[in-house]
Amino acid sequence: MTFIEFLTEYGPRLLSGALVTIQQTALAAILAIIIALAFGLLRISRRAPLRAIATFYIEIFRGTSLLVQLFWIFYVMPLFGVTVPAFAAGFLAVGMNLGAYGAEVVRGAIQAVPKGQWEAAIAISLSPARRMWRIILPQALIIMLPAWGNLMIEVLKGTALVAMISVTDLMFEARQINASTYLSAQIFGTALLIYYILGRFGITPLMRFIEKILARKVGRQLP
Repeated sequence: MTFIEFLTEYGPRLLSGALVTIQQTALAAILAIIIALAFGLLRISRRAPLRAIATFYIEIFRGTSLLVQLFWIFYVMPLFGVTVPAFAAGFLAVGMNLGAYGAEVVRGAIQAVPKGQWEAAIAISLSPARRMWRIILPQALIIMLPAWGNLMIEVLKGTALVAMISVTDLMFEARQINASTYLSAQIFGTALLIYYILGRFGITPLMRFIEKILARKVGRQLP
């Protein structure tokens, strides 16, 4: 079978799986961003109990395997009366895991904002919440976005694990086709190419575009 014949016969299934991968990536990315912002801010809270909660969450999800977390959500939680559909379990696990990594990016970016900006915000009598929202966070976003670009790529790659709980994503379809045809080079070569295209020509330009917009809003010039 030539590669063209392979794509003609199995391409639609791989593209269908790729669409599920895109959905998983988008939902996991949104969840990861929300978690990262929330727990990143908690990590710099003046209240010790809030810092402890954030630290506990981050350490648990960074210190254990994403695959194990995925299995816990899908296989173990039903034992406690909480049943999560496979599709939801997939992006929940990926989002919660990568959100823990993102929280440290958020914390580091906020603390990297020049001290003078904090002092200026205090000098004009802004409340702590308005100080963070209007002055500190917009500048921190510019600092954290390059690292967030890498993190979004990790989200995309992390979604490949959802095939382990039978979510019909790209990797699930690739494994199913391989099990019946044994055309491993064509199948996984095509899957590799699709993942690369999604990352290189999807996520990377999008993050760069967002970075430029935010930089323009705060009056910074990107290289």
